[in-house]
Amino acid sequence: MAKLCLKNISKSFESEKVKKQVLSDISLEIKDKSFCILLGPSGCGKSTLLRLIAGLEKPDNGDIYIDDKKVNDIHPKDRDIAFVFQSYALYPHLTVYQNMAFPLKIRGENKKTIDEKVNEAACILGLKELLNRKPKELSGGQRQRVALGRAIVRDAKIFLMDEPLSNLDAKLRANMRVEIKKLHQKLNTTFIYVTHDQTEALTMGDTIVILNEGKIFQKDTPENIFKSPKNTFVASFSGTYPMNLLEAAITDEKIKTGKIEFEIPDNYKEKLKGKNKIIIGIRPENIRLERKENDIAQNFNIDFVENTGAIKVVYFKESNLKAVVNTKETISNEKTFFFSLNDVMYFDIQTKELIS
Repeated sequence: MAKLCLKNISKSFESEKVKKQVLSDISLEIKDKSFCILLGPSGCGKSTLLRLIAGLEKPDNGDIYIDDKKVNDIHPKDRDIAFVFQSYALYPHLTVYQNMAFPLKIRGENKKTIDEKVNEAACILGLKELLNRKPKELSGGQRQRVALGRAIVRDAKIFLMDEPLSNLDAKLRANMRVEIKKLHQKLNTTFIYVTHDQTEALTMGDTIVILNEGKIFQKDTPENIFKSPKNTFVASFSGTYPMNLLEAAITDEKIKTGKIEFEIPDNYKEKLKGKNKIIIGIRPENIRLERKENDIAQNFNIDFVENTGAIKVVYFKESNLKAVVNTKETISNEKTFFFSLNDVMYFDIQTKELIS
């Protein structure tokens, strides 16, 4: 069992007599055996939070519990946590075997136990043929697997991963996402994974915690984060392509923004009553070239098109809108697009919170 509980955690750093608040009153519970993603922009506090859990930093306020045991004053090596760093942190003068065996040697394990654990981890990660190589002889993906192997041999309760794929190219990142997800299933333990990559978050985690400015903005399943963001920040930061967010005026029970105009849906008339302005949001993936029943049609002048192979990202001239479409046809000049009112979200213009 490896449940993690954070209660009212705050952390600040001082630099040149300037105090910067990095985390503010963070309370969070991560269930045993879950794969939790800490997602947020650079500087939001996610890596600091990971270091606090590991014991590499101490909180200014608040308590950290692992399996209901307070660990604030417990040394990092005694917290039963494995940490995978962004930089791999491999010893260049040691072989793959020696790098993976290092934490076991420090712990005082006997040679037989070390050999069994290293070889077992090497089999899981496909490193058996590389055990006698030095890090400089390995590719980026292989080095990352060695870093994972060094964590696996510890049989830790919790695995902490700080943007472990950020140094890899796109193809390797995609492959390693699958490998890490399979690894979680094999080890059947708790993973806490830091990233600013929305694709990693949505495809790997069973729980996503979105942080910004040192605070938790939303904790939920990937599906709920995508379909029901609590505010405009979460809406704009979740998803491979950020949600289109547009200020809109409300007059005579109609919503209007730029060229787009439609009647307020019946189930929102009471919720939007008394409001003159709101923010409407629609995912780029929900703006289509093909029409469905009850769709709204809108002509747009095309600014430019990004062709990514399987899909095209279309940018419109009239507004800060884009569409993501799966098509082989050439898109240029003016084109009619369609969307459903069921896919439109409404946010309060003042609080930026979702109106649901």
